[in-house]
Amino acid sequence: MAERIELWWARRQFSKGLALPYPVGTYREAWAPYPALIRQYHPDLNAGITLTQIPPAADVLLLWQCDSGHTFAATPAEQRSRPARERRRSAWCPDCAALASPPRIRPAGVERMPRPRPARALCAKTPDLPPGEAFASECAPRPTSAVEGRLRADVFGALSVTPGRTAVRVTRPFFDHVEVWPDVVLPELRVALEYDSTGRHGLEHVGMREDADRRKDRTLRAAGWEVVRIRTGKLQALGPHDLQLTAWSPTHLTALLDTLRRIRGPLLVEAYLR
Repeated sequence: MAERIELWWARRQFSKGLALPYPVGTYREAWAPYPALIRQYHPDLNAGITLTQIPPAADVLLLWQCDSGHTFAATPAEQRSRPARERRRSAWCPDCAALASPPRIRPAGVERMPRPRPARALCAKTPDLPPGEAFASECAPRPTSAVEGRLRADVFGALSVTPGRTAVRVTRPFFDHVEVWPDVVLPELRVALEYDSTGRHGLEHVGMREDADRRKDRTLRAAGWEVVRIRTGKLQALGPHDLQLTAWSPTHLTALLDTLRRIRGPLLVEAYLR
């Protein structure tokens, strides 16, 4: 059971035999991908203990304050899992989330009948292709990041692979489709590239969104593809081939090509170099 910060800290002092069991900055890198949580945490609300002294997996109740001034208690794990489909800062605060979606008030005496959930049908627009086949999808979202466009231009400028592919046919459903949409598709190498950042509000590719990224990677690998994620904004690597960069620039193209050589072998990659 989660305990208050004062009790948790005292227990750590006793178990480690130290007045300062975790020095300031110990977990700075672990918290770096969560700028929204860093903004909401205040040591003066938590016995003067900084966020960098608390392990992200600690079972301890902390006090947080959102941008609207709401103060609430939550464990680090609860806070890191809060962002779901919402792209709002209020998604990090349960009070703001409740105000954004107030519960429906039913008249007194009206019994609530449970409604059966209909089975979610898979999109019928995916062509009947062998698993692992790359194609141009009708459902693929348009690129919204200028950096993704620069990454795509740099990669296709260096590699003579088939452009225009936006999806990979997979063996099991990914949400409502049997296709996956990587940021960059390299059909001949069967490698998918993803560009990850925390976004404007620090909600992208963290928490539940990170879980979806991992599921996406597993789905692609099950179809015979490999994934290279370019992780920025101090996001930690998810897979063995991910690159952790401050931001994408053409100077990082050599590192990316070396990663492709390690995945598919130098001979295959060299055959597609321009």
